Formats: sequence, C-alpha cells, structure tokens
Amino acid sequence: QVQLVESGGGLVQAGGSLRLSCAASGRTFTFSSYDMGWFRQAPGKEREFVAAISRTAGRTSYAGSVKARVTISRDNAKNTVYLQMNSLKAEDTAVYYCAADATRRLTLATLKEQYDYWGQGTQVTVSS
Repeated sequence: QVQLVESGGGLVQAGGSLRLSCAASGRTFTFSSYDMGWFRQAPGKEREFVAAISRTAGRTSYAGSVKARVTISRDNAKNTVYLQMNSLKAEDTAVYYCAADATRRLTLATLKEQYDYWGQGTQVTVSS
C-alpha cells in the first residue's frame, strides 16, 4: 500500500509564498522508482497539472500558467517531494494533490490518468 500525504497548504495573501510537501510511504514503495507530480483542482473545475519531476530530479516539467512562479523538487532520502510557490494569485486557490507515476516515460506525465497513486490533497487559499 502506498501513502502520499500532502502538507503545507493554508491561507495566504496574494503575492505571498507557500511550500507544499508530500511525504511518501509504503511497505514495498521505493520512492526513487517513481516520477512525482503535483496537480490542483479548483471548485467546479477539472484537476489540472501543475508540475512534475523525474526519479532522480534530472528533469522537471511545469504548466505554462505557473512556470515562472513555482519550483518542484524532491529529496529521495526523505521520500518527499516539494512544491515551492511564489507570487501567489487568487486563481491559484485550489486543492493541491501530489501523485506518483511508476511508468518510465520519455517525457514526464502531465495527465492525471497517467499517475498511479494520489494523496488526499491540501487546500491552498489565496486572498486578494
């Protein structure tokens, strides 16, 4: 069984910053064998891709809407993936989810259907 637990969400003013964390665990889960991604879902909207990082952190991918403002990183020794978000806007308000992709791909997965495991999400609310 794989568990992904997000933390670090909260209420922040527009222009502020947050760092989200996602801790992975599981009896047979080897964190470094998974590409990791962050998605978000605003009320009434589809879950959308935010960022992804490869197993060894050698590759990253970002959605165009956040590329200049977020950084994804990971610490394989701590089984944790991070999402640093800066210059937050009201439209960044959403539940943020981390996800794990077991498939080795030529390019990082950006579709939610490509991910195998999901966390329960953490709420980010940006006040304007």
